[in-house]
Amino acid sequence: MSSFGVAVIVLSDRVHAGERADGCIPAVREALRGRPFTIDDERILPDDAAALQAALIELCEGPPRLVLTAGGTGLSARDRTPQATAAVVDYEVPGLGEAMRAASLHYARGAMLSRAIAGVRNASLIVNLPGSPKAVSETLAAIVDVLPHALELLAGDATDQHPIGSRKG
Repeated sequence: MSSFGVAVIVLSDRVHAGERADGCIPAVREALRGRPFTIDDERILPDDAAALQAALIELCEGPPRLVLTAGGTGLSARDRTPQATAAVVDYEVPGLGEAMRAASLHYARGAMLSRAIAGVRNASLIVNLPGSPKAVSETLAAIVDVLPHALELLAGDATDQHPIGSRKG
């Protein structure tokens, strides 16, 4: 199995301004440790939809990669990550957001308020994660096993037969 490039974008006005330390990038690094991923780009952006859209467009050029965003998936007026993501993807992959919300409900009832989405731009997969390190770890754990297969499919290197499990029947 080949290694896939990963870009991580943290969206937080306070982290971007240096008022708070980021814990999401370390949480992503830990969740991907020992898996076929190489983090090759890390960015901290303010909660700004236009800046996020520009970054996503740039990061999704070239070979297939995984682009993880952390933050901006809640209900506040500054939480614009899902809208910015939806504006640049070719199509959504709703099962990833559904799986993350379902797994998070085990930890926090407020998880049902998450608006995180996932989608494909060119041959890259974009996944919105929540903005707290603990929630990043929990939600990424729910989907991390399927991400290599998704990227192989996007690269044209796999079939639709899922390698890590089959239907229970």
